[in-house]
Amino acid sequence: MNKTFDYSALDRILENHEYKASSIIAILQDTQEAYRYLPKEVFAYLSEKLHISRAKIYSVATFYENFSLEPRGEYVIKVCDGTACHVRKSIPILEKLRKELNLSEEKVTTDDLMFTVETVSCLGACGLAPVITVNEKVHPAMTPEKVAELLKTLKEVK
Repeated sequence: MNKTFDYSALDRILENHEYKASSIIAILQDTQEAYRYLPKEVFAYLSEKLHISRAKIYSVATFYENFSLEPRGEYVIKVCDGTACHVRKSIPILEKLRKELNLSEEKVTTDDLMFTVETVSCLGACGLAPVITVNEKVHPAMTPEKVAELLKTLKEVK
């Protein structure tokens, strides 16, 4: 086990779930919320504490699209590219985000770990299209100009 990794948040999560292996999805969700992703160190630790194989934990973590094994930004921006958003021009919004943050399809998180930009199939807010979310908060009727202003505001908050 990595001695420099801080396991205290993970210990609290395990206590909250009473060390039940059957709660692995909820444990991984809480772990991702605490660390903003699933660090590689957590797999061996969870395996030891829950008495289930690392492979099983890893298979759960990689099966669900919502889990990330890569560090994510403080602000996770999801751009909807479902039909309603796509026809209302979600791609120029995505392109503006990537340009402003120096990101690409392959590089989704800024070097300072402030922003992560992802595309999703649908955010379930089709009547408000085009839509993005920032840490699950919905931003409706977006445009490239509005997204540039939003980024400016988020950067000023820091």
